[in-house]
Amino acid sequence: MIENESANDLADCRPEAKTVLDEYYSVQFFLDDKGPTYLFKLRNISSDRPCILVKQDSSVFKELKVGDILDMEYNQPESFGAGRLFKTQIASKRSHDRYSGHSIVELFIIDNQDGKRD
Repeated sequence: MIENESANDLADCRPEAKTVLDEYYSVQFFLDDKGPTYLFKLRNISSDRPCILVKQDSSVFKELKVGDILDMEYNQPESFGAGRLFKTQIASKRSHDRYSGHSIVELFIIDNQDGKRD
């Protein structure tokens, strides 16, 4: 797990990613009712969408498919209550030179609790 993230990763955010990253710190989801809950820090790594960094040899990476739509809970920094639920599509999966053994999974919020598209 990479703990030292450059401030530049967040400085060059485009509008969609910046809005999400300004308000939310992490995202959690599950792939099926019987499986574990996965929790990831939200990031922007040279992208116009918020993303998560996932180990390429992990079970969650193998299960996530581009085009999948999941209910993901977006959490604010230091929040102790429930986060906000958004329908989120897996927009892309790609490796990144900076993070060996990891891939960037881009997220696209398609529906929020108000029924508006982001």
